Amino acid sequence: MIDENLLEENDDLFEHHRIVVDTKQTLLRIDKFLMDRLPNVTRNKIQDGIKDGFVKVNDASVKPNYKVRPNDVIVVSLPEPPRETELIPENIPLNIIFEDDDLLIVNKEAGMVVHPAYNNWSGTLVNALTYHFQNLPEMEGNEGRPGLVHRIDKDTSGLLVIAKTKKSITSLAKQFYDHSIERTYYALVWGEPEQDEGTINVNLGRSEKDRRITVAIEDGSRGRHAITHYKVLKRLRYISLIKCNLETGRTHQIRAHMKSIGHTLFNDTTYGGNKVLKGTQFSKYKSFVENCFKIMPRQALHAKSLGFIHPISGEKMFFESELPADFAEVVEKWENYVQFT
Repeated sequence: MIDENLLEENDDLFEHHRIVVDTKQTLLRIDKFLMDRLPNVTRNKIQDGIKDGFVKVNDASVKPNYKVRPNDVIVVSLPEPPRETELIPENIPLNIIFEDDDLLIVNKEAGMVVHPAYNNWSGTLVNALTYHFQNLPEMEGNEGRPGLVHRIDKDTSGLLVIAKTKKSITSLAKQFYDHSIERTYYALVWGEPEQDEGTINVNLGRSEKDRRITVAIEDGSRGRHAITHYKVLKRLRYISLIKCNLETGRTHQIRAHMKSIGHTLFNDTTYGGNKVLKGTQFSKYKSFVENCFKIMPRQALHAKSLGFIHPISGEKMFFESELPADFAEVVEKWENYVQFT
């Protein structure tokens, strides 16, 4: 089972394998053919890759039951370039707030990438995990990401659960898949939502103009089902502190959903929140906002709490974290601004 939080839609593809079929090859299903030629890849993963368009024969997409023929040219492409190095353990400190024999809870700092990927092969949470822990399990379909069951964005801070055993990763992955994990995020957004609380139930998918961005698909014609519940905690005139509970876990879900209802995250460069979107045009106000941007040079999003059933004991577990210093300082500055201006 592959956790939906670790899935991405296809981006630009990079060639990983090119196979020219032997002239004496007998007819054979392509999924079976590739199993013998791609080490450490399951048949299910190969079939999924074929269905998702990662495998082409003679420059054309095929189905998993396609029969390979002599002289066929098979190309396997993936969203990320081929890696030149293996996963390297790195002695990077981890802020572990809980650990037992089966799992641990890490409070990730903003700025740390969760797992190695294009342009970020080192310095990630996974590099640190492989240094501090040996033999962490991997989910099928997510090889090279030991211990990971879910992830948060590089510039989002907060809590992650890491599995230490195969049984734990299977159980936690199922809880994420069943949407039974409780996840609460705190965010600063531009403007004040009309309602004190609400639910955003809108499909999300990659932007056709910029593949780095997730957008709301209002008509549901494509994308993936996504639900975010939000509640306003503080109204600060031009921005608001909100709490979000995720029912699903899509890429950039909170960032895209809040933008879709006109409340872009504060200082979210990717989604346009790093400009003054609400408030006056007076230079003093602009200077105040820019100073807040400098204090917290990232999107104002923090994974504040996690709740789940312990994979072994069956006990209900719940963990909560404090707002990081940059986030808390910006909230305090806005409270003072509202009170004294």
